[in-house]
Amino acid sequence: MLDLPSDLPADIVPLSWLLGVWEGTGVIDYAVPGPDGGEGHRFQGEFAHRVSFSHDGGPFLNYAATGTFTPEGGEPVALVAESGFWRLSRPADAQDAGPALLPPREGRDAARTVDDVETLRLPEGGFPIEVSIAHSDGTLELYLGRIDGPRIDIATDAIVRAAGAKEYGAASRMYGLVDGHLLWAWDIAALGADLGSHASARLAKV
Repeated sequence: MLDLPSDLPADIVPLSWLLGVWEGTGVIDYAVPGPDGGEGHRFQGEFAHRVSFSHDGGPFLNYAATGTFTPEGGEPVALVAESGFWRLSRPADAQDAGPALLPPREGRDAARTVDDVETLRLPEGGFPIEVSIAHSDGTLELYLGRIDGPRIDIATDAIVRAAGAKEYGAASRMYGLVDGHLLWAWDIAALGADLGSHASARLAKV
């Protein structure tokens, strides 16, 4: 049974089941082709994962995640450090701040309500969401997708890489709440391989 805060902004209520810190383990299994398209290398192993979703009163969730792999008999290796924002997808209006430090052109007369959020509901159910994630290696991802109850499906709309970052072309992620655990799966297209299963994990709330 999840204990959800009752004082959330209406825009993040559909995302509220994500709130908290989640920890657990997952598995990596991803094959990349060799330089000439022949036999390459398969990455396999178990990793420790920590994910945090929080909010500071705005119409979005703050996101942070880390993953650590420990080779047999070796020292832990940091695999990923991510940070970003999760929000319902809606057009910005004159009552929203931005871009940058620009204040709203019009003051907001009242907080957005559940009825306002309901207008965003998709015909097939659920709500559109957008997720922006920055990686510590200089990669930036913009995901678009849908949240429908305790399930989220997102896919990259854009990826920006620093000049020195490794090749990474596309990704999709799925998150679900199952028996009080956060389950997720991450598919990627990277290092010359097509989009395919890359990692998955089962996390418990701490």
